Amino acid sequence: MTSASDHGGEAACLHTIAADLAIPGIIDVHTHFMPKPMLDKVWAYFDGIGPLTGAPWPIAYRLEEDRRLAILREFGVMGFTALSYPHKPGMAEWLNGWGRDFAAAHPDVISSATFYPEPGAGAYVLDAIEDGARVFKAHVQVGDYDPNDPLLDDVWDLLQQTSVPVVIHSGHGPAAGRFTGPEGMAALLARFPQLVLVIAHMGMPDYTPFLDLATRFEGVHLDTTMAFTDFAEGRTPFPVGERGRLLEVGPKVLFGSDFPNIPYPYQHAVESILRLDLGDDWARGVLHDNAARLLSLAE
Repeated sequence: MTSASDHGGEAACLHTIAADLAIPGIIDVHTHFMPKPMLDKVWAYFDGIGPLTGAPWPIAYRLEEDRRLAILREFGVMGFTALSYPHKPGMAEWLNGWGRDFAAAHPDVISSATFYPEPGAGAYVLDAIEDGARVFKAHVQVGDYDPNDPLLDDVWDLLQQTSVPVVIHSGHGPAAGRFTGPEGMAALLARFPQLVLVIAHMGMPDYTPFLDLATRFEGVHLDTTMAFTDFAEGRTPFPVGERGRLLEVGPKVLFGSDFPNIPYPYQHAVESILRLDLGDDWARGVLHDNAARLLSLAE
């Protein structure tokens, strides 16, 4: 875990990176803010994940909500999400109300919502969009549901019509679920080809099939959450031979961090993007421009 004294130096480095790239700040499409009882359970999950991943997962920013918000602002993160996700019926609509109020109280928060396969999901997703939701979160692993469940058809149809992005954890990492993997996303996109999906964690560990989907479907994007970091490279390394494809899909790659639930400093996630050495234009797009365009964010 980082200490309070670490954040000043970290902030200075991040501001230097932004200045060198001539961007006004970082936009992070994959951060988590949620009701405290729920976040406590998420942290408890990571505390016990060692047997699944083969290594401990210390949470670097296990801090009170106000301090976590302040740290992102100190780091020059000018826009960030408040992603939450249900694991059973009856949670999503309540989480959406919490997310709406949280974004209203914090103008730099990108208003975020979620859903679950249950009767009425289409109606509360429409309500969330009308309440200003700019992005949705879906977590196939934690929710333990088939993304092609007929109870979600109204949701996907609505999201396709409105082009509201969905950050979706559909890959097998850090532990495979019953419905994770690229096959489910390929089947979903065959039915709803205009969906705007942001594949969390670059789809790790199945990087290549998810890159294929980003190449085939106009609306498929990838977020960099945890990818390319030392933590991920030691377990599920990104294929060196696929790095050139990151340039090909460059405008579809968005920076994500998983803050606060990461086991290393935020600065390392940003520097992991730079050390790919794919050029300033690519890094500028990943850290700011691509998300600003996708989410129609004003400066």
